[in-house]
Amino acid sequence: MAERRLQADVGDDGELIERARRNDDDAIRAIIKQQNRRLYRIARSIVGDDGDAEDVLQESYILAFRELDTFRGDAQLGTWLARIVINVALGFRRRRKPIADLDGWRGRGLSKAEIIPFPSPNPDPEKSMAQREIVVLLEQAIDKLPEPFRVVLIARMVEGLSVEETASLFEILPQTVKTRLHRARVLLKQSMEAQIGPALIDAFPFAGKRCDRLTAAVLASLRANRP
Repeated sequence: MAERRLQADVGDDGELIERARRNDDDAIRAIIKQQNRRLYRIARSIVGDDGDAEDVLQESYILAFRELDTFRGDAQLGTWLARIVINVALGFRRRRKPIADLDGWRGRGLSKAEIIPFPSPNPDPEKSMAQREIVVLLEQAIDKLPEPFRVVLIARMVEGLSVEETASLFEILPQTVKTRLHRARVLLKQSMEAQIGPALIDAFPFAGKRCDRLTAAVLASLRANRP
């Protein structure tokens, strides 16, 4: 569970951060791979689409590494990066579509994003099919949640952040986190309650070739702008 928490502590990763500040490609690559899964999920929880989330993540990394000298260690690196991702994702969403009205929300259509296959180290055809079906239903149900509920659900149940960590990340009250999570669970309950615990952990993965492709694009952009 360690990689699912905001544990990129400056004390532990200080050397990595300093190397990234000196444009060390290996350090930049290491930070991206360390943070990618969580940040991608946060981006996707806001924009609601795989491709848009990848665009947001790439833009956020480029911005973060260009401005890494402004990181003073007042928060954990993961928290600092997550807030950049949130700001970029919200800006992206404002450019693409109107902000959801919680009081007037009556449900939305399913995302047209391609569903990412459920990973299985030792695939059993029948089990893999069942798992994929569960994850498809789960991703669709999550995509239909209002954005304020969806981001809290991702932070608390997928990433395993505490109430306090989630409140700090999204700059809301702890009680608001609890209320939004409760409402998110109620909306998911009918279709997903039986699967929500074990299946949610594997929703919206971001690794392998996609992670490598994004890392290469970020590094190429950073290199092009170096003096």
